[in-house]
Amino acid sequence: MPDHAGHDSSPLTITAFSLNDPMTSYLFTPPAVPSLPIRGQQERFPVNRIFCVGRNYHAHAVEMGRPVDKSVEQAFYFTKSPQTLVETGVDSAAVVAYPPRTNNYHFEMELVLAIGKAGFRVSEANAHELVYGYAAGLDMTRRDLQLVARDKGRPWDTGKDIEQGSVCSEIVPMPGVVIENGAIALEVNGVTKQSSDVDKLIWNIREIIADLSTYYHLQPGDLIYTGTPEGVGAVLPGDRITGRVEGVAELALTIGVAE
Repeated sequence: MPDHAGHDSSPLTITAFSLNDPMTSYLFTPPAVPSLPIRGQQERFPVNRIFCVGRNYHAHAVEMGRPVDKSVEQAFYFTKSPQTLVETGVDSAAVVAYPPRTNNYHFEMELVLAIGKAGFRVSEANAHELVYGYAAGLDMTRRDLQLVARDKGRPWDTGKDIEQGSVCSEIVPMPGVVIENGAIALEVNGVTKQSSDVDKLIWNIREIIADLSTYYHLQPGDLIYTGTPEGVGAVLPGDRITGRVEGVAELALTIGVAE
């Protein structure tokens, strides 16, 4: 039942087995929990799920051939496996292999939202309560596979849910802060490819949290990649990507040899 603040207080029951439970026996050793460093803290941010907002900047939607009319359309989302997460910084840039089965591997620079509190059917007015912090991220994409899937009405998984395809900086704690503006930019080998501002998001941070929480019980540890501006493009082995979100973080990534 909804409470007086508009939240749905019905409990979400989750059956889980602790990796630290001495009574639990596994056939093989489970993988480690994906996590990211937190600026200024020794504790790490355990990542639960990765949600991505599709076509959330007008100019990018146009360059993808799918303009968005917010007055008649709803935000849409896709997910990426937490196991695709790659931690990177500026001084310690990660190297990821050029993935198989693509000839058109694209970068997408994004503001990443880190959820720190559970919420379901959250109002826009209360959305800030779920914000733990932010990061800078890259939603790497096999564009050729994504477009084929899109045009055939198939899932985007092989185009988007790519091993080492969810690149992220450290989490910057900003509890309760809703970012409404700030430059977002990306360079490849020092040449600017993307340059925009977070204030150009079609669906803003409050709207994203409120809407996504009508589909899912958002949980601490969820990451939301909020969308990319125009200028996306292909990279090749040996290319170095640098990017930043003003007031949040910077990142760097090197594309390694093809697998």
